[in-house]
Amino acid sequence: MSALLRQIPANIPQDIRKIRIENSHLTELPRGSFENVSALEYLWLNFNNITVMHIKSLEYLPALKELRLQGNKLSSVPWTAFQDTPTLKILDLKHNRLDVLPEHALRYLPNLTYLDLSSNQLTIISRDVFYNWPVYQRSQRMEGPQEAISNAVLALHDNPWICDCRLRGFVQFIKSVGPPIILMNSYLTCSGPKFRTGKFFHEVELNSCTKPLTSALDTNLTVPAGLNITLTCFVQASPSPAVWWTYALKLLRAFNVSTEPISEDTVRSELLIPAARPADAGNYTCTAANFLGNTSVAISLRVVAPWASTTPRGWAPGPAEPGAHVEVRIAKQTVYGITLEWFAAAAAAAEPGETWYTLLVGRYDAAQKDTIYIGPGVNTYSVTDLLPATKYEVCVAVRNQAPRKGQCVVFVTGSDVSQMEQREKLIHIVVIVCAMVLAVPAGMYACTAEALPGCLARCPSACPRRRRGGSAQAAGSKESTLDSLPAGSEDGLCRPEGGRGARDRAEPGKPRQPHRNSADLY
Repeated sequence: MSALLRQIPANIPQDIRKIRIENSHLTELPRGSFENVSALEYLWLNFNNITVMHIKSLEYLPALKELRLQGNKLSSVPWTAFQDTPTLKILDLKHNRLDVLPEHALRYLPNLTYLDLSSNQLTIISRDVFYNWPVYQRSQRMEGPQEAISNAVLALHDNPWICDCRLRGFVQFIKSVGPPIILMNSYLTCSGPKFRTGKFFHEVELNSCTKPLTSALDTNLTVPAGLNITLTCFVQASPSPAVWWTYALKLLRAFNVSTEPISEDTVRSELLIPAARPADAGNYTCTAANFLGNTSVAISLRVVAPWASTTPRGWAPGPAEPGAHVEVRIAKQTVYGITLEWFAAAAAAAEPGETWYTLLVGRYDAAQKDTIYIGPGVNTYSVTDLLPATKYEVCVAVRNQAPRKGQCVVFVTGSDVSQMEQREKLIHIVVIVCAMVLAVPAGMYACTAEALPGCLARCPSACPRRRRGGSAQAAGSKESTLDSLPAGSEDGLCRPEGGRGARDRAEPGKPRQPHRNSADLY
């Protein structure tokens, strides 16, 4: 008890008749676990962690009468292993994780008087499991009281039984069973489906299993654009089938599909199409399947304009009905689109659950705009895939009325030129400007820097007299260019007050000084 054993000890004496190992750390029963104790009659391995039981784990135990494996973690049992224990009378498997009981499970337990399968995970089992049990077969062949048959106690309570057509045979067996088979607890209860949860077996009548049969009230629908459309199909089947919808060979998202039972053998499946558009038109297929097969029904959907539009083909807004004004604003704008919000005022807001809107979208200079119909209860819409750096206009009106002033928004989409591209363009401009500046001769800078300071110092007093000199100075001004200046002098630009104007005139018979250009300064 509570020993730190992880496997069956190998040195068990051969004449041991009873072994009890509980609350230990055993995790499996390997092959030949008890091959050296062939005299063993009682084996208790309760409340361990056994998850695996080898098909030959009970080999060499022909005298075993009692096997208790309560409180372990077995999800399956190799039932053919009991061929090696023909005298077994007590088998305790309660509080495990068994979820399957095959038809041959009890075939190799002919002398069993106590079988406990309670508190497991059994949901569906066949009545053939017990019809193939030798104890039950002997009770059916009993012809008179002279033939005594030992009673067999059967415990099957506290399992999550699913009471549908698959359990029909087992429920009938439980209702009809009698001595020598005795139920420890005859009040077995259903855990599903929901409408049978908590009911006792003797309270339910289960039908035979049937293949799904699908149908629809209308297989051809024509609906206006913008409406919330619900497609409905009905499935009659037992057990309850799995139902799914497909469109253009694609499985539709589950959160748009709801399936619920409306009777014992009938379920209703609905597919919601919010704000139907012409692109939603086509064939929708409702498919149902259970273990007997599958079937389907197709519903053809056609989406048309909800009304004949009274809005002109052009964009010019016209007068709207009183009380139908809509306030429109831009909630978000990106390079390629915007998100609009609008709020209907006055009569339009009186019944928001029934108010439809018409959205007109297009380039500002376009003669015709795209029309989008928005269903009731929606007051936002995102326009995407617009051209960058383009001027657009969007108008929102109630129903098919022409938009009026204040219901249109004009906006310009952003540029798709990235920040990196803008930076590269700026670098190119700077490089070009620098190249142009460097191309100017260096002499121009030197000459200008040397000549301008002296000029600025004397020009204020000399320039007034130059204006009074008249035509005499006009001739001298022609020669006062940058290339005709004497070396190291600024006299050609400005004259002091000392009356040196005669020096600028050419004297007869005297040769003129040669001109010096800016290159001579260097």
